[in-house]
Amino acid sequence: MEEGFEVHGPHDHELEHAVEHGSSKSMTSQIAMYTAIIATIGAIFGYMGGATQANAGLYKNNAAIKKTEASNQWNYYQAKSGKQNLSELAMEIAPSKKDHYEEEIKRYKSEKAEIKKNAESLEHESNEWNEKSDEEMHQHHRWAQATTALQISIALAAIALLTRKTWLQKGMMVMGGVGLVLGGLAAMHI
Repeated sequence: MEEGFEVHGPHDHELEHAVEHGSSKSMTSQIAMYTAIIATIGAIFGYMGGATQANAGLYKNNAAIKKTEASNQWNYYQAKSGKQNLSELAMEIAPSKKDHYEEEIKRYKSEKAEIKKNAESLEHESNEWNEKSDEEMHQHHRWAQATTALQISIALAAIALLTRKTWLQKGMMVMGGVGLVLGGLAAMHI
């Protein structure tokens, strides 16, 4: 065996220094990877926020349509009530046609009962659509909060890269965690 000198190149010293003291390039790589992951998750959260906002608008529109249909039914109900009242008055004015007007009154009462049932059902549907819209808007706000927290985390990561401050790295991690928790709450409809 030959014994002799071992010559280290400049990169060997850099590697030894990185192992002993940690590498700033390693920190840069870690923050870059973190930023890419958080940005991807943020894009997904942003999409979900947009989808829930669109759903909320659609559901609110459905609620308005059902409310209008219910209003139309109530107007129809009032028209039947007016006709019933006229038949009741006609029965008093023309007692000779009492049987005819009693049949009319009976028919109007029956028709009004059906119209009322339909109008109440439409109002109930409108309320259900409104509730769904409110739920979607709550979800939208959760997704927006999560996305905002992730965007703040990305901004802190950029500043941490520029300043090399470890407290900023901790801040980016905390904000990233907050964003992920909020996104989890949104996904669980909480």
